[in-house]
Amino acid sequence: MPIVFSAHARHQMELRGATESEVRVVIERGTREAALRGRLKARLTFDFNQMSPVNQRLYRFKTVEVIWVQELDDTVVITVLVYYSNEERTP
Repeated sequence: MPIVFSAHARHQMELRGATESEVRVVIERGTREAALRGRLKARLTFDFNQMSPVNQRLYRFKTVEVIWVQELDDTVVITVLVYYSNEERTP
């Protein structure tokens, strides 16, 4: 099913340092749960070992959390959150 990104989601991805390919992987393989208003939420932690674009600090891990709604023909990404850490656990 095609994945469509809202303007808000694209803006948040840019600000927070998430890529479109990471979001796709999170939707496909991430840990899922129900979100508010019939939406879905999933998160997945990636090895990162880079500087965060948010605060220019070095982090070992990046957790990407995606909130989306499943429509008849599309998966519409509503927003994307990113958490950087040096501990291997999700926020």
